[in-house]
Amino acid sequence: MPVRGIRGATVCVSNTAADILSATTDCLAAILEENAVNISDIASVFFSVTPDLNAAFPAAAAREMGLVHTPLLCLNEINVPGGLPQCIRILVHVNTETAQALIQHIYLGDAKQLRPDHNV
Repeated sequence: MPVRGIRGATVCVSNTAADILSATTDCLAAILEENAVNISDIASVFFSVTPDLNAAFPAAAAREMGLVHTPLLCLNEINVPGGLPQCIRILVHVNTETAQALIQHIYLGDAKQLRPDHNV
């Protein structure tokens, strides 16, 4: 079975654990719902955060959502001048027969500007 990547991104209102976990939960839930992904079909998830977000690990939100056996990894996004601040990016690797062209990538809030061609 092929492994497909599903991208998503969102922004936080502030650098607090509550905001990071809430924003991550909202984006990850939308990714899973829009693509009809079962947790058991997730191979792994990468989360990246901009350097201005360090109050919590986004992976903690995924654990709270039930991804207790899924490999999760949190990374720092590169600090590109003029880049979108307070941004959480998500890459979900899913075992699926769905064609890559049919995957729905999710960009919420101000993160929509990252990929205006992929907005729900």
